[in-house]
Amino acid sequence: MDVATFLGLVVGVGVIGAAVVVGSDLGVFLNLPGFLIVVGGTFAATLIKFPISNLTGALWDGIKVAFIARRTDAQQLIEQAGVLATVARKKGVLALEDQPIGNAFMRKGIMMIVDGAGPEHIHQVLTRDMTQSIQREENGERIFRAIGDSAPAFGMIGTLVGLVQTLSQMSDPAAIGPNMAIALLTTLYGAVIAYLVANPIAEKLSTKAIQDRSNRELILDSVLGIQRGENPRVIVELLEAYVKDDRRRGSADQREEQEERRGKRQADAPNEPRGPVAARPVKKKVSLTDQHAARTKATK
Repeated sequence: MDVATFLGLVVGVGVIGAAVVVGSDLGVFLNLPGFLIVVGGTFAATLIKFPISNLTGALWDGIKVAFIARRTDAQQLIEQAGVLATVARKKGVLALEDQPIGNAFMRKGIMMIVDGAGPEHIHQVLTRDMTQSIQREENGERIFRAIGDSAPAFGMIGTLVGLVQTLSQMSDPAAIGPNMAIALLTTLYGAVIAYLVANPIAEKLSTKAIQDRSNRELILDSVLGIQRGENPRVIVELLEAYVKDDRRRGSADQREEQEERRGKRQADAPNEPRGPVAARPVKKKVSLTDQHAARTKATK
């Protein structure tokens, strides 16, 4: 279960419920006709916007994605791709069949490599699978966003209906206050459904769809790299573009390995003795008097 989604709903409902109980009686905020106007009208508008054949499946898929935690870490996928590439390079692609692969999308691509499929066929099948999966998540997002758009509108409709009923009973001043409170409850119901349930779930589906697309593209690149028989280190370096710099373990390991090699070379290098540095000859300054005396002596 996605703890964040469940915790957010529990905290939101708890805060609103606590405010209601502390301020007044809980029964004051319960109005069945107003609730039916908001829920029934929102459901009817959603049926009009989407085909019923797609509505039930997309709605259920959206609920599963929002409440079931199935996040896959990109760094773990990169490490597994490196392991699979190493196995394929040393033992051959048939050895990949016995390797444990937790991700279903990656397992499908690896099995296609074992079966001898070409790169174009693998790319076509995995791309189509990725597109259909992302489209289902986006359909769920659109449905919940439509619910979030319709609920406040039908809450306002319920409020207008209640106001009409209130104004029709102006002859009884004592009934105006309670009727007005009941009329405003439909706006409260619509706002809670939209801004506590529907819109947050739609945003959660959008975020997970982006993460899912990125992970599937990473898997697609890794599968094609393994199929081409590329070096495992090269595959890992290419896949590290999908994660943040501070989470790239491959680059850090490479830097540590390079530093270790550099340290070993420096330790193994012989210490060459260095001789004394020869002093540069210093030219002695000759004065004009000495130069004249030397010329006179040479003339004689």
